[in-house]
Amino acid sequence: MSGRFYRVTRDLHLYLGLFISPFVLVFAVSVFFLVHSWLPRFGSVTSTKRVVPALPLPEGLQTLSGRPLIEALKPVLEKAGVRGEVGFVRHVVKEEKLVIPVIIPGRETTVSLSLGNGEATIETRETGLADALVTLHKLPGQHGPDIRMNSFYMKAWRWIADATVYLVLFISFSGIYLWYVLRAERPVGLLLLGAGGLSFFGMAYALIH
Repeated sequence: MSGRFYRVTRDLHLYLGLFISPFVLVFAVSVFFLVHSWLPRFGSVTSTKRVVPALPLPEGLQTLSGRPLIEALKPVLEKAGVRGEVGFVRHVVKEEKLVIPVIIPGRETTVSLSLGNGEATIETRETGLADALVTLHKLPGQHGPDIRMNSFYMKAWRWIADATVYLVLFISFSGIYLWYVLRAERPVGLLLLGAGGLSFFGMAYALIH
């Protein structure tokens, strides 16, 4: 039984590790762009602007906020040809307009929607691969949980991010088990585990104090 358990764990450790490696790379590489602003961004930022007149607006937009407002705006944005994850909607009362940020990894769109005549001014910025990776890294978090994850693709990415974390945990624990079974590797493994633990707790202590 123990031999079979070892073989199954070894195979799962190998194949699941290969399966999630692209997702781990996305999170790993994006950290460099989050931390180091001097890194090249793989292409220049381009911007375009267009105007869509007389969009049909649902009743009572001025009275809505949060998720209900986003859900009410989705058909309007679709008619304007804008798709993606809608961020915090800003209501500019004096100008009677809504400013709606919409994000797709690598693309930022700002829609200025007039509540009087339904005219939408749409400015789109293509921000490139590096920014797309950073967006994927940050979006699954609990930033504005009452409005976030309002597009299907971002919901799917959140599921993938969750699955990646669970599989990384499995690979970590199964790796410790596989190392422990190989008696010849125990001294080196203990040394590395100790060094890693000391590094982590030492850094945590320094940050807290």
